Amino acid sequence: GVVFLEQSVDGRKNWLLDLEQRDEDMRVSIGVLTLGHGRLGYDDPGQKTSIRSEISTADPGATAKGGTPAGVAFNAEGLYKGLALKARGSGGPVLALRDESTPYRLKVDATIGPTGVRAEGSITSLLKFSAMDMRLALHGASLAQLFPLLGIAFPETRAYTTEGRLVHGAQTWRYEKFAGRIGESDIAGTLQVETGGKRPAMQGEIVSKLLVLEDLGPPIGARPGTVAKAASAGARVLPDVPFNTERWGTLDADVALGAKTIRRAKALPIENVVAHLTLRDSVLTLDPLSFGVAGGNLAGVISLDGRHDPIRAHAKLRAKKLVLNKLFPTVDLTSTSVGQVDGEIDLAGNGNSVAHMLAAADGKVGLVIAGGEISSIMMENVGLDLWEYLSFKATGDKPTVIRCGVADFGVKGGVMQVNALVLDTANTNVGGTGSIDLRNETLALTLNPQPKHTSPVALRGPIYIGGTLAKPDVRVDKGRIAARSLGAIALAIVNPLLSIIPLIETGPGLDSDCGQLIRGAQQAAAKAAPTTQPRARAAPASLQR
Repeated sequence: GVVFLEQSVDGRKNWLLDLEQRDEDMRVSIGVLTLGHGRLGYDDPGQKTSIRSEISTADPGATAKGGTPAGVAFNAEGLYKGLALKARGSGGPVLALRDESTPYRLKVDATIGPTGVRAEGSITSLLKFSAMDMRLALHGASLAQLFPLLGIAFPETRAYTTEGRLVHGAQTWRYEKFAGRIGESDIAGTLQVETGGKRPAMQGEIVSKLLVLEDLGPPIGARPGTVAKAASAGARVLPDVPFNTERWGTLDADVALGAKTIRRAKALPIENVVAHLTLRDSVLTLDPLSFGVAGGNLAGVISLDGRHDPIRAHAKLRAKKLVLNKLFPTVDLTSTSVGQVDGEIDLAGNGNSVAHMLAAADGKVGLVIAGGEISSIMMENVGLDLWEYLSFKATGDKPTVIRCGVADFGVKGGVMQVNALVLDTANTNVGGTGSIDLRNETLALTLNPQPKHTSPVALRGPIYIGGTLAKPDVRVDKGRIAARSLGAIALAIVNPLLSIIPLIETGPGLDSDCGQLIRGAQQAAAKAAPTTQPRARAAPASLQR
């Protein structure tokens, strides 16, 4: 037999017998049906759906042998919501399809567009989906591809697979105790969606033992290899992939997130992440957000207001008890450095990507080192003290005490201007001035080391840090060093014993209170700052798309 069912754009159904074809009670009633092989078609232009299916009795002799109604086997192909569909499976007796109160057993293996679906369980009323209880497994190239099927805006991700129990009743859909993977990341939890309100509302919990940021899409984790390419080619480092806010208004969400470890290539490992994500009226908020990093903790609030174009972003984070040597895991000379770092980040900016947000950011960034020790070799390198460097190389690196460390930046229009930059140790006092331009990702910092002891071979001078975030350029004041060297040569002509005098540091950096150092650094920064404050302006052309 051949049966074609059709639902028009205005809601009329050709299987209803009333003239308007809208009365659900006016249906054909079938008492007994024996099906050997049949074709079933279903068209719904309004949903871009057109399916053709072949159905046959799975075991025609089952009724005669044991009195048990025979089940059916089927295969189908066509379009479902505009996506290519192929499916095969089996179900209970064909007449049970009309029973809207008894669960109908069903097993399906299908592909819908790029998404693979396996489901086995029961559905009550195939026409109304009044209830469902099934084991459901999904796999695909990205969670974002589920939007046409579920109407839920997931982010672009790497390939995923997941399996759990799907339960549906009334206006609630619940995917419970699911587990799976996204790229190298593992995920598990329970999500529930209520469909009775202004828009679908999701709530639940997602946990992970290992979460790799790159698995969650470019706006969250940089594309693989971008950092290395940026460093080699002088490209930009800050993520410039835009957030897709067009779908934020299709869903509200209230989800608890937790991850034991978050990994990003060649970057600080992040541990024990606890976050509460909400999405309401296109405003996405992480509040609270807390995670362990570098032996300490970073906590605060991040909000992205997608009601505006560009997005209005605000991040307020506090760093507590970060360990100095863990902040720079790829720098060998910090292996002997310890110390507690606290800080605060408070930035607000407009933009549709991280790079654009920072390029227009206003606010402040501050870090304080409260005691501890730092590698003497590192400090002598900063001071260009060859004598001390060679001594430490011969006897071994001995940590030097950190008395005070402060980095305080005011941020305006994407430019981080130094308010105070100082590191005071038992051997050296380093002060700094300058700025970091997040719009162009360029550096313009000057470090001025002042030793606290005499050294016979000290080629000290200001250290200039320029270049870009991708490829910093560190230089010393060669002119000053050359002048001192020329002075040494001139004195050597008079008396070779005097040739060492211009290379002897008299130790102008005397021990002083941390507050006094900060005030001095602020005065130096104020003198070095440009006479006009940088104004917020549009992102450079390289950021405009």
